[in-house]
Formats: sequence, structure tokens, C-alpha cells
Amino acid sequence: MEATTFIPLGMGAAVIGAGLGIGKLAAAAAESIARQPEAASEITGAVNLPLFLLEGVAIIALALTFAMLFFT
Repeated sequence: MEATTFIPLGMGAAVIGAGLGIGKLAAAAAESIARQPEAASEITGAVNLPLFLLEGVAIIALALTFAMLFFT
């Protein structure tokens, strides 16, 4: 087996990990807003940056996975 066989598997694991991280982050934000509704705008603002970074990691990993599958 070639080493390039495992690259898409690793990137797929990165996508799954990012998805789990996004889910956990969203659940924690929803619980925080439920506990303190008056701080909803501050909680949402604090959650946006990590959420966008995690989503970017997932998109890059997916794009590289497809590139590896098509161009190797």
C-alpha cells in the first residue's frame, strides 16, 4: 500500500473532528444563551471566530482530499 492512500483518510478524520468541534461549540453556545439570554449578543460574537476557523479547516481538508483522490 502506498503512503498516499492514507492521506485522504487522515483528511477525512480532520473533517469529522471539525464537525464534532462545531457541534460541541454550538451546543455550548446554545446552553449559555439559555442560561443568560441577556448576554446572547456577546456569546454569539465570541463563538463566531472559532466557528469560522473550524469550518475553514473542514473545507480545506475536504478540498485537499478531493484533490488527492483525483490527481494521484
